[in-house]
Amino acid sequence: MTQNAHSADSTDVRGMDQAFLLRAFYIFAAVALASALIAAAGRWLGPAISLGGYSDDLTPREIVIGNNVLSVPANAIRFEEARHDGLAPRLDLYLRWPDLTGYSRAASDDFNNKDDRRDILFLSFEPQAMSRDMGGRFDPIYRSLVVEPGSAGENGLTLYDFRPDTGYLNEMLAVASQPNGEPFVARCLVAAAARDSLAPCQRDVLVGDELSLNYRFPRELLGDWRLLDAAVIAKARSFIRTEK
Repeated sequence: MTQNAHSADSTDVRGMDQAFLLRAFYIFAAVALASALIAAAGRWLGPAISLGGYSDDLTPREIVIGNNVLSVPANAIRFEEARHDGLAPRLDLYLRWPDLTGYSRAASDDFNNKDDRRDILFLSFEPQAMSRDMGGRFDPIYRSLVVEPGSAGENGLTLYDFRPDTGYLNEMLAVASQPNGEPFVARCLVAAAARDSLAPCQRDVLVGDELSLNYRFPRELLGDWRLLDAAVIAKARSFIRTEK
């Protein structure tokens, strides 16, 4: 499964100059290489969730990331060592779709991928590293990396292949218009890499106070992107006690 894409986009998009664009392409080339390595590792990373050390403890844990205080039930926190109050550089969660709840014994088959069930979403909170989220990066960055025109997908989606020279191995970009003017944008693994991953699609959005939410989801949910995106963002914001 894919991991978070990290870059040093520290300038506002409106002020992009030639030097910034050159740096951006270097950064995204590095991200593409990382994506290729992650895709290659996907065969053994997918089943690793079953070794995560589940808990059905509903006790809220208060985690501080930057200026944000998050209150999250312990059973939604993915890694055992993170199920405590205090400061953290990031927080990883897993939630079952569509109720967006954490682990329970009744839902253990879903979390253990029994019968190839793919109902689990993976959420990560970490400090904002870029001035724009994935939707805001489409025009200034992603558009120059994809093959146009794209092909029509479900529910208003346009699906783009990445150009071969970008290094995005076995990935495609899904884009759709939204009423707020910023597009919905998600990256998804394709072919064998997608089949070997529990959550081959990912998207990042800005929430809270300079906080980035990256969520990964099964490819089967991409067609319901409107419902999915609204539900995940609302759930994420419900965890943030400091959000105005």
